[in-house]
Amino acid sequence: MLVATRPNDEQIARFSVPEGSEWCVKWHHSVKGFEVSDCYENRGGQMVLVWSHLPDFAAGLDHIPGRGRQVSDGQGGYFILDIDEPVPGNTYVLRPGAGPVDHRLQVGDKVVSLSAVAPRERVRITLRGKTD
Repeated sequence: MLVATRPNDEQIARFSVPEGSEWCVKWHHSVKGFEVSDCYENRGGQMVLVWSHLPDFAAGLDHIPGRGRQVSDGQGGYFILDIDEPVPGNTYVLRPGAGPVDHRLQVGDKVVSLSAVAPRERVRITLRGKTD
């Protein structure tokens, strides 16, 4: 189960993500406005950062050598593939930007705007076991 919560543990999003399922955290770059994606997978109950898409080398966006493989997206941007980095504690913490930044959590066709429900709040995105 993938759950997004406020600091008081109030759930703001909940998705079923069985073994092998993927989900993405997406947002619009605060200066350039294009969409950035960080995508994760449930690997045996472990949250693993698998790949990212960055449409430009704008402020704050870059590939760290040795952390995945950078390939062109064919449109001036790039993918970072094969990151395969386990997320400590199965939890990703962020503070969703308000307005046009629009941090979103996407699982398949389902999307929850974290910016709409918790702008500028501390949000935890956690992959939980079946008993949670």
